[in-house]
Amino acid sequence: MAKLPELIQALLNPLVYPEPAERVELVQTQISYVLLAGEYVYKIKKPVDMGFLDYTTLEKRLYYCRKEIELNRRLCADTYLGVVPITREKGRYVIGGRGEAQEYAVRMRRLPQDKMMDVLLKQDKVTPEMVEKVAGILVDFHKKTATSGEITRLGGIEAVIKNTSENFEQTEKYFGVIIEPETFSRIKTYTEDFIKDNDALFHKRMAEGRVRDCHGDLHAAHICFCKDICIYDCIEFIDRFRYTDVASEIAFLAMDLDHYGRHDLSEKFIESYVSKSGDNEILKLLNFYKCYRACVRGKVGCFQYDDKYISAGEKEKIVANARGYFKLAEGYAGG
Repeated sequence: MAKLPELIQALLNPLVYPEPAERVELVQTQISYVLLAGEYVYKIKKPVDMGFLDYTTLEKRLYYCRKEIELNRRLCADTYLGVVPITREKGRYVIGGRGEAQEYAVRMRRLPQDKMMDVLLKQDKVTPEMVEKVAGILVDFHKKTATSGEITRLGGIEAVIKNTSENFEQTEKYFGVIIEPETFSRIKTYTEDFIKDNDALFHKRMAEGRVRDCHGDLHAAHICFCKDICIYDCIEFIDRFRYTDVASEIAFLAMDLDHYGRHDLSEKFIESYVSKSGDNEILKLLNFYKCYRACVRGKVGCFQYDDKYISAGEKEKIVANARGYFKLAEGYAGG
């Protein structure tokens, strides 16, 4: 594991923060440093270029911080507080200082970890009623969120082809480490055949306005059952990952519930969403999009595996989790 950047090391000091914090915890994703400081969270984007996202300049990171606030307030309004500069004054880093910004952070209220859906699933504390409520929130969200000719074009069948092809291109180098070639081949063949055989269905849904500006990353770790259900951490860094058929969005969470061994809750969630929305065609696309979304989660694990700032012990967990998602995708593909 490489040494953390100087800025991140400095931000592990509780005295840097404007609010009292007994200690600061660091959580990393493949694209962010997330600093948990008392009642607040500060999320800093890593200066990386992964092809589908580019955070390599300070200006770009500021832009995407602001976009993250704007988009996430749609489903988690009270949590996203704003963007704060991190300055350097008298030789030390200061959050919210008046000097020239060295970096920017998304400032959030800290959500209760013990109320996260992924945590509750492991404790067998997620009920059918809870997933029904989530389905209802998403039905309302999908009715209200934007759609247009441009959104449909960027999130329609051509985007599906591009996104799935990109998944395969970016995971191929992990053969024998995270995904087996046979698994990869089965998923790829199923995906390409389904797209070819269902071209008319994809275009029908595009014409009906089913492609919308969605959340884009709807899995269990992004849902918190606090006072009001908060669905957070949507994709801000590339529109075509967020512009998608609502069937893909719903399949994402259904797939993740399957991943946690709760096929019963997955079925209840789908049943509730279809009943409330009247969108029965989702059922025809469900396995395909579950397969795609499982591959996305597996790919995320591949990227984390390459992150030099993540410890070897943590990478073992990441590899095991990613393998599980790829095997799940293979199951949806009929493997």
